[in-house]
Amino acid sequence: MSAPSIDAPRSPQGGRRTSQRSNFELYSWLFMRISGLVLVFLVLGHLFIMNILDGGVQRINFAFVAGRWASPFWQSWDLLMLWLAMLHGTNGMRTIINDYAERDQTRFWLKMLLYVSAAFIILLGTLVIFTFDPNIG
Repeated sequence: MSAPSIDAPRSPQGGRRTSQRSNFELYSWLFMRISGLVLVFLVLGHLFIMNILDGGVQRINFAFVAGRWASPFWQSWDLLMLWLAMLHGTNGMRTIINDYAERDQTRFWLKMLLYVSAAFIILLGTLVIFTFDPNIG
């Protein structure tokens, strides 16, 4: 009589999907590191330019934003900062939800709420940047 075989820890047989494995978690981990580095550059550049080079916070008003967003460079800078910050934050919240939501249904609805709100904010922010009208008023 032979001893029963026990699967090694983390073996693909233990009820896990073996037909199609994804590297999504690896790519999301990599995205967090790369987007974090790019965001540090974008945000510190934004703060340096807005607070030191352009005369400080007291100078920021509607006309200042209108003049700044007249340039495609600043539109692209702000758009990249918005998209990366939202995607970076959404990915971080997704990880937290996966770690702490115990029930599958709770996890599903929290992530759906997260994805819908992130998509709404990205869409709204993109529309504001590209449809900004400096002639209002």
